[in-house]
Amino acid sequence: MPNSNVLIIESNATRADIVTSAMQFMGFFPQRWDASLQLDSMSHEWRAVYIGGIEDEALCEQLLASLEVPADQLLVLVGSDSPQLDRLTKVGSPYAAQIEVLDFPLRYERLAEAVRRAPTLRAASSSPAPLRLVGSSLAMGRVNALIRQVAPFDSSVLVLGESGTGKEMVARAIHDSSPRRDKPFVAINCGAIPAELLESELFGHEKGAFTGAISTRKGRFEMAEGGTLFLDEIGDMSLPMQVKLLRVLQERMYERVGSNRTQRCDVRIIAATHRNLEVSTAEGRFREDLYYRLSVFPLEMPPLRERLEDMPELIAEFNQRLQRRGLQSVRFSGSALQALRQHAWPGNVRELSNLVERLAILYPNGEVRASDLPEKYRGVQPLDETGGSVVRAMLDGQAKPASSTHHRSLLDTEVMLPEGGVDLKDHLADIEVGLIRQALDITDGVVAHAAKLLRMQRTTLVEKLRKYGLQAACRGNDASPENSGTAVA
Repeated sequence: MPNSNVLIIESNATRADIVTSAMQFMGFFPQRWDASLQLDSMSHEWRAVYIGGIEDEALCEQLLASLEVPADQLLVLVGSDSPQLDRLTKVGSPYAAQIEVLDFPLRYERLAEAVRRAPTLRAASSSPAPLRLVGSSLAMGRVNALIRQVAPFDSSVLVLGESGTGKEMVARAIHDSSPRRDKPFVAINCGAIPAELLESELFGHEKGAFTGAISTRKGRFEMAEGGTLFLDEIGDMSLPMQVKLLRVLQERMYERVGSNRTQRCDVRIIAATHRNLEVSTAEGRFREDLYYRLSVFPLEMPPLRERLEDMPELIAEFNQRLQRRGLQSVRFSGSALQALRQHAWPGNVRELSNLVERLAILYPNGEVRASDLPEKYRGVQPLDETGGSVVRAMLDGQAKPASSTHHRSLLDTEVMLPEGGVDLKDHLADIEVGLIRQALDITDGVVAHAAKLLRMQRTTLVEKLRKYGLQAACRGNDASPENSGTAVA
């Protein structure tokens, strides 16, 4: 992970998330402060600090000093309602000349303006970041190679791919590796903004241009001046708006809504869509001339199902992001990874990211087995699921134990060896965990009764509960040999 260069000091978790996300959006590497953080200037490259709701003046001063950065080389962003604002801006404060005050709700253009005025932070971001989208598969190798090839030029790029494949990440990677990397990267989702408002969003408007226009506002083209404008979901743009965008791309000039003054623009255009624009063009829903103007350099992102070998790297990356947000990481057993590889992943990388976060909340710092996955991700049904109804009936006394012939039939017909093989040790452990959980569920969590149904000693079952970490969910007494009636959730 790159060294942190922006420190976030904020007791309000919501504001801390907002500032952290905004700085990440601009290409920096923020770090939220907590008591366990070692502010070592040797292992980080501190260039800026945000100070919000921190009451302790002495602690604030100590944190600033521990950065070991000269006051005239440190950009200090301060919330307008921060308890430290008056002290930091008073005459004689070494940080007074470097302070930028931020109001909330935070406005991106205000933050971008503050950063542009800070030469030290701008210099820190001017060197190209080590470019590599996560993944070592052949498909991602081709994507990374294409990004490196097109980044130095101003050619328009059209990023294609299914929803959730990471098209905006490609756009950011191109921008961060281009000569425009120290200029703004501005994104807009053309499909999320009503057609009647999109023109104002793109080109800006003058005060009084329409009902509700109470002040002059810059558009995304103006905000991205000198940098990159990312037009996401361009395939959802209305035909009248396509005509206006085509004119801007051809002439590099535009007017704000309600103004007759022409403004020139210098922005690089990167567009993206999950739609097939050639089909949309043939059906008359997308202008052919605009399509060819945008697709000078088409680049297609592969779906996750075509790069399953990247899954361990993606999970590791998502774990790092969760840790930066203050969450715990989560591990996946071999059987869990095997099950995930059998899923179709219609939501692609975004779906995997959401699943990792969900499981990190459920099993913090734990290991997830196939039986712990949500049902739709479990792939080929393990024995404890395929035979679940039979086992439950047996434990309820509604069915007799099956014969060995029936067990062989169940194994032969219901449990299939996956094409890529299986980690037998993990798979058998999953079966054991599943059966134990079913027995505990049927007996309302009474360990002694569950042990009887599983034909094992109670002390043996207690040891297995400890082995698999199931005793953490106990209600009442701990699962121990001395407590024969332990209740387990």
